[in-house]
Amino acid sequence: MINIKENENLNKLNHSCAHLLAHAVKRLYKDSLFWVGPVIEEGFYYDIDLKDEVIKEEDLEKIEKEMKKIVSEKVSIIREELTKEEALDKFKNDMYKIDLIERMEDGSNITCYSQGDFVDLCRGPHVENTSILGNFKLLKVSGAYWKGDSNNKMLQRIYGICFETNEQLEDHMNLLEEAKKRDHKKLGKELGLFMMSEYGPGFPFFLPKGMILRNELEKFWYDEHTKEGYEFIKTPIMLNQELWEVSGHWMNYRENMYTSTIDEQNFAIKPMNCPGGMLVYKNSLHSYKDLPIRCGELGQVHRHEASGALNGLFRVRTFTQDDAHIFMREDQIEEEVVRLIAFIDRIYKIFGLSYDIELSTRPLDKFIGTIESWDKSEKILEEACHKAGRSCKINPGDGAFYGPKLDFHIKDSLGRVWQCGTIQLDCNLPERFDLTYIDSDGTKKRPIMLHRVIFGSIERFIGILIEHFAGAFPLWLSPVQVNIIPVNNLYHLEYANEVKQLLEQNNIRTSLDDREEKLGYKMRESQTNKNPITIIIGNKERDENTISYRLYGKEDTTTITKEEFVNLVLEQIKNKTK
Repeated sequence: MINIKENENLNKLNHSCAHLLAHAVKRLYKDSLFWVGPVIEEGFYYDIDLKDEVIKEEDLEKIEKEMKKIVSEKVSIIREELTKEEALDKFKNDMYKIDLIERMEDGSNITCYSQGDFVDLCRGPHVENTSILGNFKLLKVSGAYWKGDSNNKMLQRIYGICFETNEQLEDHMNLLEEAKKRDHKKLGKELGLFMMSEYGPGFPFFLPKGMILRNELEKFWYDEHTKEGYEFIKTPIMLNQELWEVSGHWMNYRENMYTSTIDEQNFAIKPMNCPGGMLVYKNSLHSYKDLPIRCGELGQVHRHEASGALNGLFRVRTFTQDDAHIFMREDQIEEEVVRLIAFIDRIYKIFGLSYDIELSTRPLDKFIGTIESWDKSEKILEEACHKAGRSCKINPGDGAFYGPKLDFHIKDSLGRVWQCGTIQLDCNLPERFDLTYIDSDGTKKRPIMLHRVIFGSIERFIGILIEHFAGAFPLWLSPVQVNIIPVNNLYHLEYANEVKQLLEQNNIRTSLDDREEKLGYKMRESQTNKNPITIIIGNKERDENTISYRLYGKEDTTTITKEEFVNLVLEQIKNKTK
C-alpha cells in the first residue's frame, strides 16, 4: 500500500480533499465547526463538532454526494495570507480556530484557503480547483477527543482517501477489501488462535492452536540466536522503584507503568527489559576479551495503553519483546551491526518479508552526549548498512535521546509497511548503571550497548503473520500440519488412524476428522481451516498402503507411499518452505 503522506502529489490531493469533505459537511450541517484535517498515511481525516448531530456510517453516502456536487461546480481554491490579528477577526466566531491561532507566534504569517462559501486555516498547498478531486472515497467515521484529551469534548472524525485516477481508487478499495478478509482479529477467532476478554482489555489470551504457533516462533527464535552466539536470560517481571529511578523510567514513563506496593516499597511491572539486562551484565566482571556479549531475552512487559488505542494483537497492554542487548567495545560497533543486519535479513526472508531500513539521527534539542559522538555513531550505522549491502533512508531528528537507530520497515504480501526490527546505539544506560569492562591496559572502560529486536514483539508479529499469510501459514509454522479425512469411517478409519500414528511418531502435527459428515463437507472445512495438507483415505489408499493428499488452495490430488509422504513433509518443515 502506498504511503499517502510521503507522496507529494497524493499529499496535496488528500489535503485538498479534506477541505472538500469539510465544505460538504458545512453545507449539510450548517452549525458544524472544524478542528483539524491532516493528511495521514492512509489518506486524510477531519475532526468535526456537529453540536447535537451524529453522523453514522450510512450518512457518508449523503456527504459523498454533496462532495461530488462541489467537484462538478469546479470551485476555485484560493490562498490568503493573514496577520494574526486579521485571522483572529476572521474566525472570531469559531472557538477551534481561535484556539489554533492564539497558539501561533506573534508576527507569524497565517494562511487560509477558501473555496466558494467555505474557508479554513491551512498551510497548504492545495490543488487549483475542486474538479481535480473527483476520485475519492469516505471510509469510516469514529469519535475523537478534541486535542486527544479525554477531558475535552468528543468530536466526530471522518476518514477518507483521494487518488489521481478512478483506477487507482478502485485498486486501493480492492486492496482494503482484501485487508478486511485478512484482519487478524477476525482470522484469529475463526482459526482458534487467540481471544480477548472484557475481564482484561488489552491482555490477549492464546488458545491451544495459537500456543502451537507461538511456541514454534519462539523455538525458531532461540535456535537462530543460538547459531549467532547469543546467551539467554530471564529477568523478573517486577522490580522496585529505585531501579526505575536509575534507569530514568520512574521520572519519564511512570504514567505508562503498572505499580504496586510490596513490604512498604514501591514496585513496578517492567515496561521494558533493558534495566534487568543491565543488572545481569553488572553481576560479573568483564574483560575486553569477553566482548561482544550478546544477551537475549524473550521478556514479557506491560505498558498502560489508552483503551481507545487497543487493537487486537497490534496494540496491547502486555507483550513479549524479542529483546537482545549487545555489549561491545567501540571498535566492534560496525562489525556487530553488519552482522546484525545480515541476521535480520535472514529471519525476514524465511517469512517472505521484504524491508527497508531507516536511519534516525540526533534530535534537535533533547539528546545526551556530544554532537561529535552523535555524528560518529550515525556514520558508523550508515557505513554498516552499506557494508551489509543495504541502503538506508535518513530520518533526521528522530533518534532516541540516547543514540541513533536503524529501524526495519517490513512489507507484507499486500505491500503494507510495518515497523518491526530496530537496532539502537545506547551510551545512556551503561552510564546510568555504571557498567564497565577491564581494557587491555588494565583500566576500566564503559561498554557501548546495542538494543535490538527483530520481531518487535511476539504478539504483534503473530498478528502481522496472520494478515501476511491470510491465516494460511507455512507448513513448519501451522498449528495443524496435516488433516486426515477417511471417506467412510466403517471402511477407512482404521487405516486413517494408522497413518495418523505414523505422522505423530515423526512429530508431524496431525488431526483426524472422523465425524459422520459427507466427504465434500469435510474437505471444504479443511480448506476453511487453512490446513496446509489434507489427506484423503479411501479404498485405494487402504488397499495399496498409500497416501493421497491435496495442498491448501489446490485442486490436484497426489498419491505416494507413506514413507515418501513422511520424507516430503519432514523435508519441507526442515527447510521452512511453504
